[in-house]
Amino acid sequence: MSTLRPFHLAFPVSDIHDTKIWYTKMLGCTVGRESDRWIDFNFFGHQISAHLSEQSDVLAHNEVDNHQVPARHFGIILTPSDWETLSKRLANKGAEFVIKPYTRFKGEKGEQSTLFIKDPSGNCLEFKSFKSDKMIFAN
Repeated sequence: MSTLRPFHLAFPVSDIHDTKIWYTKMLGCTVGRESDRWIDFNFFGHQISAHLSEQSDVLAHNEVDNHQVPARHFGIILTPSDWETLSKRLANKGAEFVIKPYTRFKGEKGEQSTLFIKDPSGNCLEFKSFKSDKMIFAN
Protein backbone atom coordinates (compact mmCIF):
# COMPACT_ATOMS: atom_id res chain seq x y z
CA MET A 1 0.00 0.00 0.00
CA SER A 2 1.31 3.45 -0.90
CA THR A 3 1.78 6.28 1.58
CA LEU A 4 -1.17 8.66 1.92
CA ARG A 5 -0.48 11.89 0.04
CA PRO A 6 -1.57 15.33 1.35
CA PHE A 7 -4.63 16.82 -0.38
CA HIS A 8 -5.08 20.38 -1.70
CA LEU A 9 -8.42 22.23 -1.57
CA ALA A 10 -9.17 25.79 -2.75
CA PHE A 11 -12.32 27.64 -1.87
CA PRO A 12 -13.77 31.14 -2.28
CA VAL A 13 -13.95 33.56 0.68
CA SER A 14 -15.28 37.09 1.05
CA ASP A 15 -12.59 38.48 3.40
CA ILE A 16 -8.94 37.36 3.54
CA HIS A 17 -8.21 39.01 6.91
CA ASP A 18 -11.14 37.40 8.73
CA THR A 19 -10.37 34.07 7.09
CA LYS A 20 -6.74 34.21 8.22
CA ILE A 21 -7.74 35.00 11.81
CA TRP A 22 -10.38 32.25 11.98
CA TYR A 23 -8.24 29.47 10.47
CA THR A 24 -5.20 30.32 12.55
CA LYS A 25 -6.94 31.11 15.84
CA MET A 26 -9.90 28.73 15.74
CA LEU A 27 -8.27 25.73 14.06
CA GLY A 28 -4.59 26.34 14.77
CA CYS A 29 -3.64 26.32 11.08
CA THR A 30 -0.34 27.86 10.07
CA VAL A 31 -0.01 30.22 7.11
CA GLY A 32 2.05 29.46 4.03
CA ARG A 33 2.37 31.77 1.04
CA GLU A 34 -0.12 34.63 0.83
CA SER A 35 -1.07 37.73 -1.11
CA ASP A 36 -3.87 40.26 -0.90
CA ARG A 37 -6.09 37.91 -2.99
CA TRP A 38 -5.25 34.43 -1.61
CA ILE A 39 -3.74 32.64 1.37
CA ASP A 40 -2.50 29.08 1.87
CA PHE A 41 -3.05 27.20 5.13
CA ASN A 42 -1.57 24.03 6.60
CA PHE A 43 -4.86 22.28 7.39
CA PHE A 44 -3.85 19.28 9.50
CA GLY A 45 -1.06 18.42 7.11
CA HIS A 46 -3.06 19.22 3.98
CA GLN A 47 -2.92 22.37 1.89
CA ILE A 48 -6.07 24.48 1.57
CA SER A 49 -6.15 27.83 -0.23
CA ALA A 50 -8.67 30.58 0.46
CA HIS A 51 -9.20 32.81 -2.58
CA LEU A 52 -10.91 36.19 -2.29
CA SER A 53 -13.93 36.19 -4.55
CA GLU A 54 -16.75 38.64 -5.12
CA GLN A 55 -18.54 35.79 -6.89
CA SER A 56 -19.76 32.56 -5.36
CA ASP A 57 -19.88 30.56 -8.59
CA VAL A 58 -17.24 28.37 -10.20
CA LEU A 59 -16.25 31.12 -12.66
CA ALA A 60 -14.19 33.16 -10.17
CA HIS A 61 -10.44 33.21 -10.96
CA ASN A 62 -7.29 34.70 -9.46
CA GLU A 63 -4.01 35.33 -11.21
CA VAL A 64 -1.24 33.03 -9.96
CA ASP A 65 2.11 32.98 -11.79
CA ASN A 66 0.53 34.65 -14.87
CA HIS A 67 -2.27 32.05 -15.15
CA GLN A 68 -5.97 32.45 -14.34
CA VAL A 69 -6.46 29.85 -11.59
CA PRO A 70 -10.06 28.88 -10.76
CA ALA A 71 -10.79 30.03 -7.19
CA ARG A 72 -12.89 26.89 -6.63
CA HIS A 73 -10.95 23.70 -7.34
CA PHE A 74 -9.69 20.63 -5.58
CA GLY A 75 -6.97 18.07 -6.17
CA ILE A 76 -4.14 15.98 -4.89
CA ILE A 77 -0.43 16.46 -4.43
CA LEU A 78 1.37 13.62 -6.20
CA THR A 79 4.98 12.50 -6.22
CA PRO A 80 6.95 13.96 -9.15
CA SER A 81 7.00 10.63 -11.02
CA ASP A 82 3.26 10.02 -10.48
CA TRP A 83 2.48 13.58 -11.62
CA GLU A 84 4.56 13.10 -14.78
CA THR A 85 2.82 9.80 -15.53
CA LEU A 86 -0.65 11.33 -15.01
CA SER A 87 0.22 14.42 -17.05
CA LYS A 88 1.31 12.30 -20.02
CA ARG A 89 -1.69 9.98 -19.72
CA LEU A 90 -4.14 12.92 -19.69
CA ALA A 91 -2.43 14.50 -22.71
CA ASN A 92 -2.44 11.18 -24.58
CA LYS A 93 -6.16 10.76 -23.88
CA GLY A 94 -6.88 14.23 -25.26
CA ALA A 95 -7.87 15.83 -21.95
CA GLU A 96 -8.94 19.46 -22.24
CA PHE A 97 -6.62 21.33 -19.91
CA VAL A 98 -7.87 24.45 -18.16
CA ILE A 99 -4.17 25.13 -17.47
CA LYS A 100 -1.72 22.94 -19.36
CA PRO A 101 1.01 21.10 -17.40
CA TYR A 102 3.88 23.42 -16.48
CA THR A 103 6.24 24.38 -13.64
CA ARG A 104 4.93 27.24 -11.50
CA PHE A 105 7.16 29.60 -9.46
CA LYS A 106 10.27 28.36 -11.30
CA GLY A 107 13.42 28.82 -9.26
CA GLU A 108 11.45 30.11 -6.25
CA LYS A 109 10.44 28.66 -2.92
CA GLY A 110 7.29 26.68 -3.61
CA GLU A 111 8.27 25.66 -7.17
CA GLN A 112 5.76 23.06 -8.36
CA SER A 113 4.50 21.16 -11.36
CA THR A 114 0.79 21.74 -11.91
CA LEU A 115 -2.09 21.13 -14.31
CA PHE A 116 -5.84 21.82 -14.23
CA ILE A 117 -8.66 19.88 -15.89
CA LYS A 118 -12.45 19.99 -15.61
CA ASP A 119 -14.72 17.07 -14.86
CA PRO A 120 -17.92 16.58 -16.90
CA SER A 121 -19.84 18.80 -14.47
CA GLY A 122 -17.40 21.69 -14.85
CA ASN A 123 -15.61 21.20 -11.51
CA CYS A 124 -11.93 22.10 -11.72
CA LEU A 125 -9.31 19.67 -10.48
CA GLU A 126 -5.66 20.48 -9.92
CA PHE A 127 -2.93 17.88 -9.85
CA LYS A 128 0.39 19.16 -8.54
CA SER A 129 3.79 17.93 -7.43
CA PHE A 130 6.71 19.40 -5.51
CA LYS A 131 10.32 18.21 -5.68
CA SER A 132 10.15 18.04 -1.90
CA ASP A 133 7.07 17.88 0.37
CA LYS A 134 8.84 20.46 2.57
CA MET A 135 7.96 23.06 -0.10
CA ILE A 136 4.18 22.51 0.19
CA PHE A 137 3.81 25.02 3.04
CA ALA A 138 6.99 27.06 2.50
CA ASN A 139 6.50 30.79 2.90
